Amino acid sequence: MKILWDLFFSCFKVGLFTFGGGAAMLPLLQAEFAERKKWVSEKDLLDYYAIGQCTPGIIAINTATFIGYNKGGILGAVIATLGMVMPSLIIILLIASILRGYMDNPYVIHAFAGIRIVVVALIANAVVGLWKNGIRNIFSGVIFILSLLLLVFADFSPVMIVLVALLTGYLYQIWQRRKL
Repeated sequence: MKILWDLFFSCFKVGLFTFGGGAAMLPLLQAEFAERKKWVSEKDLLDYYAIGQCTPGIIAINTATFIGYNKGGILGAVIATLGMVMPSLIIILLIASILRGYMDNPYVIHAFAGIRIVVVALIANAVVGLWKNGIRNIFSGVIFILSLLLLVFADFSPVMIVLVALLTGYLYQIWQRRKL
């Protein structure tokens, strides 16, 4: 039972202190679950995050659901998901009730502009941190560069890129084993 409460409050904390969606939550997911709690390795977190991008729904919630399932089965997945969702639900209800009349206020507009800048910095920090675990050899570097080029310069679906990378990685591993 303790692990379920711990899951809920850890996910609640991550959900409470992050803004900007799944990518912006990545640094806090990494700090809370991989570094502080050591419930998952950074590699596993990256895998959960990648799977979370391929499945319907919000990436951070999907990732929390995977971690919850890993730690507490189906009930753990439900508890982690609720923990991640509750802060957003509470905050959105409060903001919606208060901000309705202030959205054209210049101070509010500038405050949101500042938050967007910080979210970009958080995402950049997460990318640099995950780079160390994700890019391990020339093959993974090539997959990264090709994926980045397809995302930035072509109109390819991120889901398709992840699926092709998954298949390519699988085939590469088979090829590597046959070489041995």
